[in-house]
Formats: sequence, structure tokens, C-alpha cells
Amino acid sequence: MKAVIYKKYGPPEVVQQVELPVPKPKDQEILVKIYAATITAGDARLRASDFPLLFWLPARIIFGLFTPRKKILGHEFAGVVETTGKSVSKFQVGDAVFGTTTMLASGSHAEYICVPEQWKQGVVAHKPDNLSFKEAAALPVGGMTALYLLEKANLGPGQKVLVYGASGSVGSYAVQLAKHLGASVTGVCSTRNLDMVNSLGADAVLDYTKEDYTRLSEKFDVVFDAVGKTTRSNAKTVLKRGGAFVTVNTMTHEKTEHLVKLKDLAWQGLLRPYIDRTYPLDELAAAHTYVDQGHKRGNVVIEITTHV
Repeated sequence: MKAVIYKKYGPPEVVQQVELPVPKPKDQEILVKIYAATITAGDARLRASDFPLLFWLPARIIFGLFTPRKKILGHEFAGVVETTGKSVSKFQVGDAVFGTTTMLASGSHAEYICVPEQWKQGVVAHKPDNLSFKEAAALPVGGMTALYLLEKANLGPGQKVLVYGASGSVGSYAVQLAKHLGASVTGVCSTRNLDMVNSLGADAVLDYTKEDYTRLSEKFDVVFDAVGKTTRSNAKTVLKRGGAFVTVNTMTHEKTEHLVKLKDLAWQGLLRPYIDRTYPLDELAAAHTYVDQGHKRGNVVIEITTHV
């Protein structure tokens, strides 16, 4: 099978396409032929070993002190079940599925991957029929992160939420999910993304290149930092008394029920992945270069099987 690996940390050029054997599923695993995956900011950060100084050493111990422990990147995928292990009961050959690769030995930047039908750290479920494989591949990580943090903030109907970084993957889902929850949403983004965030359903959009959100007179029940570039102390200036600040710079947990909820919302037409660009697998280095620029809108998809 074709796969893209990296053997050392560094710039986009360290990723290279190779031929590897197709993996064989264990008893409780499914072999998925991957149709589409994504490249996230997390993938780029792992490739470059670009971690905050405080977390650099712990991260390198976890992910590989001198060389990467997980050679194939890719945090999420969508595809079709090719083979099932003898103990698998939830999936059948031919099922369209989507999910994550969290804590697995391999990522999704390959033509095939073996995934447990259930495991503690990650999730897999049947794909929503009304989403393409590209759209489904872009839903799990950003969608579940946004849902987890909104639940943590206890956002509810009639409340006001400010989403800082509303045009990114997590932010684009946070805007849509907050609207579904009945909240009033103010999105913060750059000039080029104002129309995009408006299209996601935001009630108001603030251009951070022209106005500092911390100087707003309006107060919010929740400030949602979707890009890890603002702080609790800054957010306090616009938070109501007892308001919540949540950020992607925190631990989140993947839950099957969250993925199923996202699937249901997508099926109802209430949630839609925003795809910025699509690259073929053999142009993954170029995709890394684009993500490194820090200006991607929504999600960057990797097309692994064509015509999907």
C-alpha cells in the first residue's frame, strides 16, 4: 500500500511516500480502505516537534525522544471496511466508516489502516450517508473537540458565546454547534474569513486585525478559544460574572457518543464540515507547507482514493 511516513522531525520535506505491506486486522479490528483523511495543525506540530517549551520534553518522551515513534501521521479518516477480525460484531465488510487514530500505532496518511471496533482512546462509527468521504474525514477531531469544550462550558439556550479563531477547524464547528444549542455567537477571525464565518451562522463577526475583542462593551457567558492564541486573563474583560473560558490548550477526551451526535447533526443538515483545500496523498508535503502557514480555513483534506 502507499503510505506517507516521516523518520525524523523537521520541515515538510521530511515526509516521504513509500510502499508498505497492507496490515492484517487482529480479532477485534477492522481493516479500513481509507478514502480520505485530513492534515491537522496537530499533524504539522508533531512533524515539526513544534511544542511549547514547557511541554517540549514531555511531548518528545511520548511521541519519540530522538525520532518519531509513530511514523505515519493522520488523526482522522473516512473509508470502507475491507476485512473484519473474527470477533468484530459492529461492522461488516463494505460498511462506510469514519473515525480517529488516537493512540494507534499508525495514522491515516496511508491507503489502509487497522482500527479496533472499540478502544478507550479513539472512536470509529458508520459514516453519515449524506456526507462525502472527504467531508466525513474532516468531522471527528475538530467536531468532537468543539462539542467537548462547549459541554464543559455548559453553554445553553439564550447565552452568548465568543469564538476566538472561528474560521479554523475547531472554531468552525464551535460556531455551528453553539447555534444548534440556541446560543448567540460572535465569531472572531481575520478579514479574509469574515464571509466564511458569517456563512456558518454567526450572529456577529469581529475582525481581529481591526478590533481587539477584549475592548468590547458586550459581555459573554462563554469565551471559546479555538486556536490557543488567547488567555483566560484576556477573556475576563468580556466575560460575565461566573462566565466560562474554554480553550483547545487543554486535555479533551474522545467519546463514541460525541461522534454519534455529530453524525446525527450532520445527517439532519445542522452541521457541515468546511473544507479549505484538498491534496492528493503524493502531495502531502505541500499540504504540510500550507498548514504551517497558520491560515487554513476549516479543514485541509487528503484524498487517498480518487472519485470520492
